[in-house]
Amino acid sequence: MPGDFLPGILFYYSSLKMNKIRAAITGVGGYVPDYVLTNKELETMVDTNDEWITTRTGIKERRILKGENQGVSVMGIAAVKDMLAKTKTDPKEIDCIIFATVTADMTFPATANIVATAVGATNAFSYDMGAACSGFLYALVTGASFIQSGMYKKVVVIGGDKMSSILDYKDRTTCIIFGDGAGCVLLEPTHEDVGVMDSILKSDGSGEAYLHMKAGGSRMPASHETVDKRQHYVYQEGAAVFKFAVTNMADVSAQLAERNHLNADTITWLVPHQANKRIIDATAHRMGVTDDKVMMNIERYGNTTAGTIPLLLWDYEKRLKKGDNLILAAFGGGFTWGAIYVKWAY
Repeated sequence: MPGDFLPGILFYYSSLKMNKIRAAITGVGGYVPDYVLTNKELETMVDTNDEWITTRTGIKERRILKGENQGVSVMGIAAVKDMLAKTKTDPKEIDCIIFATVTADMTFPATANIVATAVGATNAFSYDMGAACSGFLYALVTGASFIQSGMYKKVVVIGGDKMSSILDYKDRTTCIIFGDGAGCVLLEPTHEDVGVMDSILKSDGSGEAYLHMKAGGSRMPASHETVDKRQHYVYQEGAAVFKFAVTNMADVSAQLAERNHLNADTITWLVPHQANKRIIDATAHRMGVTDDKVMMNIERYGNTTAGTIPLLLWDYEKRLKKGDNLILAAFGGGFTWGAIYVKWAY
């Protein structure tokens, strides 16, 4: 009889669900430089003021990495060492390191290679990923895929940028926004119903016109002319970027929540890219999430590009509980954007 097969079929699918491998975040680390660049100090450098910056961005101060020969690897190394110490992880057990950044130490080798050697991850392969402010989300989904496939057991995903290295401190539209910092997470396999649950990632190359760095790539290599024209700095058309970011970051976050049957009551935390407080508020409003459920540290760090989301997890780690539902969301140059549903694992 067909009914006789039903218990067996249910057991089979139940077993598949129980044996499904998910990628769980099992540790976080972070680092921000000691030097604090306040709005008051910026007033002495460019035509702006504290009130103007605060009301338009929500930023009061940002961290800057000072000193000679100090690249983004310095912050990535510190963040990973912080995570390794807290989780008591042997760096030789790490299988892979992915570093999301647009301010690599050099064109090559990859900054992730430098980090891997510095932390003692001698058995890991490593590479960089560039997707601007969405870089950490892209790298997290990639790292999670390695875990979910059963290929690797420990993957470190870093997000960080030394934005001060590509800012024109004569341009008040960009230099007030960005800061330096890095954060990371450790991904490990689990059969529990936690970890990276779902994601939506998007991109649109037409965004190149509104947010980019003109020179320094293969299209326009560095020359005396490009330096004289100050083309090695971030260029942004703020109004256009704001419009795209508000719409797309909010839309993709709401779409992800809906397809996972999450609502304002069941979402524990919104973890938004720290680009602009007005963009963050618009995303939260679209999802019906109240302010007390929105992670925020933009007032202290500004926009650290790929570093914002892991730095939020680092700052809020002690407030997170196993089973919390998190929506990670970002929008960046490219344009790139996306959202990830994470169920906290510890």
